[in-house]
Amino acid sequence: MTNDAFSEELDRLIRARYTLLYVVTWEEGRAMRMLMRITEGQRKPLYEWSITNGLRCVHGPGGEGSGSRTRDAMQTLNEILQKDGPAIYVLKDFHAYLESPEMIRQVRDLGHALGPTKKTVVLLSPVLKLPRELEKDITILDLPLPTYDDLSQLLDDSIGPPSSARKFRVRLTPEDRDALIKAAQGLTLKEAENAFAQAIVRDNVLDAQDIQAVVSEKRQVIRKSGLLEYYDIASDMADVGGMDILKDWLDKRVRAFSGEARDYGLPQPRGILLMGVQGCGKSLLAKTIAKQWQLPLLRMDMSMIFQGYIGSSEQNMRNATKVAESLAPVVLWIDEIEKAFSGVEGSGSSDAGTTARVVGTFLTWVQEKTTPVFVVATANEVRDLPPELLRKGRLDEIFFVDLPRSRERAEILAIHLRKIRREPMKFELHDLVNASKGFSGAEIEQAIIAGLHESFFDGRELETRDILKALNDTVPLSRTMREKIEELRMWARDRARPVTTGPRTSAALGTDE
Repeated sequence: MTNDAFSEELDRLIRARYTLLYVVTWEEGRAMRMLMRITEGQRKPLYEWSITNGLRCVHGPGGEGSGSRTRDAMQTLNEILQKDGPAIYVLKDFHAYLESPEMIRQVRDLGHALGPTKKTVVLLSPVLKLPRELEKDITILDLPLPTYDDLSQLLDDSIGPPSSARKFRVRLTPEDRDALIKAAQGLTLKEAENAFAQAIVRDNVLDAQDIQAVVSEKRQVIRKSGLLEYYDIASDMADVGGMDILKDWLDKRVRAFSGEARDYGLPQPRGILLMGVQGCGKSLLAKTIAKQWQLPLLRMDMSMIFQGYIGSSEQNMRNATKVAESLAPVVLWIDEIEKAFSGVEGSGSSDAGTTARVVGTFLTWVQEKTTPVFVVATANEVRDLPPELLRKGRLDEIFFVDLPRSRERAEILAIHLRKIRREPMKFELHDLVNASKGFSGAEIEQAIIAGLHESFFDGRELETRDILKALNDTVPLSRTMREKIEELRMWARDRARPVTTGPRTSAALGTDE
């Protein structure tokens, strides 16, 4: 939603006599400026309450600064009820008082009593904390982050007009300026202002090199949110063994986010689900996709999405997707999604429907999003996934990542040997490939590391026999969880695309068919 659309919706709700609104934002100043414009159009006074300044008129007829200045929350609600005439009342950080039974009852009574009047109460807070008793009485709105135009205006204000009094130099081409503004998307106006100021004072020059300074500020913001994590990507497709079908699929979509693709009639890619055996490279693939497409990689921490207050978990999901959209184009990685979305069917009795609502919020967003956010979800257990996620239209494709075949194991062995600065041709790869039948890529990597420990302890160079010994000492997951892996493979046989050409792998024997 754009800022204009948000302002129009807020204006419409107030005109429709919605008595209790809850605006979630960190940007009080921007929200108050919007409300001032709305009150001007509706010819109403705007009152503001905070625990520090009490209740006072801040804009419009009635005299700015007038008010009782009461700082008591309960008394403030009574005063709003008793005041004559239409008005908008903004209560800042009032969520902290919505815990006691008396306050909950008072807010509900106020909402009903203000129905015939032209008074509206707007709760303004950076967090959403809403008791279940108020769930049906309060309408929740999310103030969108600043748009490209907002940030462009802010940059112009930060730079100021050219003059001899300016103490820094500006060396921005139109392309650099565009990149700098795009780098700031996803920040609040205050955060963007700080980022621009930091870039200027670093060397008293604002140029293309300062784009990374703004990106660093964005990483801090994402990290502080606790919902998303900004990943620095070191791996690329050269670190992934095999998976030729998936690699070809990704190669054909490298330019899928470009304007050229839109002009051609191609829709934006939505995302993929990578499911399969543990340790076979699903998480590694999520990272390398972002590297191949040269896009930022964000990881959603689903454990932080679920919170204790009614509505806050859904709000966290909305906030996370909103931040991801503000950084678009971007790859959004959700690891082991089945752990977060399991238990949807019993959600009504186990958690008052919170899980079901969060899943519904996420699935609706995946279906309806128009911004280029490519979702990469990974899963080890398909039975815990909601059926709605698996249907076509939500994601572009479902890929099954199986145990590596012999030629893939040869690639994996070579990749990990090069990582430890060893030449693969100096090892008996044929023997290692045969000894690693039924091993996942992660298990092969650990066997090489175990062999390296063995040779280091003996004070000699790593040899084939060290890795062979580690492989022979390891019981792979394909044997430990044989029945479960076979069941997963049977499910995927006709429901998911393999990532590699060739015959399937036998979980029972750990060998290639």
